[in-house]
Amino acid sequence: MRYLWLHGFASGPQSSKGRFVRERLAERGVGLEIPDLNYPVFRELSVSRMLGQIDALLHGDPAVLFGSSLGGYTAALWSALRPGRTRALVLLAPAFDLASRWKQRTGVEELRGWRERGEALFDHYAWGRKEPLSIGFLDDADRHDPFPLADAPTLVLQGKRDEVVTPDLASEFVRRMRERGREARLVLLDDAHELTSDLPRLWREIDGHLSSR
Repeated sequence: MRYLWLHGFASGPQSSKGRFVRERLAERGVGLEIPDLNYPVFRELSVSRMLGQIDALLHGDPAVLFGSSLGGYTAALWSALRPGRTRALVLLAPAFDLASRWKQRTGVEELRGWRERGEALFDHYAWGRKEPLSIGFLDDADRHDPFPLADAPTLVLQGKRDEVVTPDLASEFVRRMRERGREARLVLLDDAHELTSDLPRLWREIDGHLSSR
């Protein structure tokens, strides 16, 4: 069994949540892999590329997937597209309805400029600088299911005060999962998008979910 953490947009392997969960799992003798999804170049980041990176890492092995924000959406999508491969999912503020929300937040004029130039600059939080991102990121996101039905028991951890990925998205995902007879549980935390204000509580929820598998 492989354990894989997918970091969020413009984040990286040094994510505080990822490192915290890796340390807790290591105490149980479980190794958590945290690949750098910026690789080989951030400009060409896309959901499809991330899906391919997961495939290449796992080599057909079954897995428990953790995903934060963009990584959470991608983890759910991978599980939906690779039935029977995921044993459990832990999604932290998963960025569902990715393309539609991105367009709304960016606005018509900025989107036009992004498309005309072919790229736009975004804050890269892990690297502490702005980095260019191809318009291909948005075009690729538009081709994927906004609310993929994951093929695994799923825990969703969501901040009540999240203004980046609002709680209604997590609620809609869980509703759709249950409507189709799939196991999904939503835990709303008194936190914003980062979900770092109470890491022990975060771990208790994760540990309970994994222990019941």
